[in-house]
Amino acid sequence: MGNKPLLLKPSGKDYLWGGRRLNDEFEKKIDMSPLAETWECSTHPDGPSFVCGGEFDGMTLDKVLKIHPEYLGTHSGGGSELPILIKFIDADKDLSVQVHPDDEYAREHEGGQRGKTEMWYVLDAAGDARLVYGLNRKVSKDELKRAVADGTVGKYLQSIPVKKDDVFFVEAGTIHAIGAGVLLAEIQESSNLTYRLYDYDRIDKSGEKRQLHIDKALDVSNLEAASEPRQPLRVLKYRQGVASELLSRCRYFEVYRMLINTERRQQVTYAADSVSYKVLLCVGGCGTISCSDLSINFYKGDCIFVPAESEVLNIHGQAQFLDIRG
Repeated sequence: MGNKPLLLKPSGKDYLWGGRRLNDEFEKKIDMSPLAETWECSTHPDGPSFVCGGEFDGMTLDKVLKIHPEYLGTHSGGGSELPILIKFIDADKDLSVQVHPDDEYAREHEGGQRGKTEMWYVLDAAGDARLVYGLNRKVSKDELKRAVADGTVGKYLQSIPVKKDDVFFVEAGTIHAIGAGVLLAEIQESSNLTYRLYDYDRIDKSGEKRQLHIDKALDVSNLEAASEPRQPLRVLKYRQGVASELLSRCRYFEVYRMLINTERRQQVTYAADSVSYKVLLCVGGCGTISCSDLSINFYKGDCIFVPAESEVLNIHGQAQFLDIRG
């Protein structure tokens, strides 16, 4: 008998730019308003996810993996810490202009933490939605610092339109900002290091301006002109009842989009992996995932952790997943 999947419940974040969609459309039932982010699959102490049902009901995923480090597979190098973090983000207002450090800088300057490379899959976007992706021209640290100080940093930012189903890979060091009206899933290194470069002089709920990290942001930012991000070539591969396509691949994670439709078939199988865990994030539809003596009903917004050496899973329903591998 192999290992069994775990249905997860997230932690929530009430950052000032968030909206209501994660509660209204994804039925997160988290008592926060706004609800900006839900950390769906996380062992990070700033926002752990919890197991829902089964023998580990109510335990944090972090605690389960300490008991069963083998759930992460051999690819993890024998540790018990989940190296990635998976979120939903609802940007009702613009996020700050920010940047994340790479692993080397984070280890040296942030007490051995991980850096943060991430990717975004856009679930929905308002017709005029945009995001910031890098700089539109090469600048010096001094030029950018002056622009931040006098509120003209926008002239250096590459602003691009966003639409549903877009994919963006955001390498550490890329200055970026998610714009108002964007709902997305984020897959990232397990890190909560964000250096804010500019925040529109906004006031938080305590009446204070949010902290900026200008010197660190300038230390880690790529100040070259960024290429305009192009959507990756995506090729759907079909087998009976399921289609999948690669969205993003880097040293930290692989992300596929998987479409399930068992209308003409009893179920489809989802194979286990002896090398690494997998995570299934349902971004549309509903159905059932089952194995020998376990059945999990899933709905839009649910997240399921699939341990390494899991039993082969049977999936029934009509649904769209992000299929994430560490």
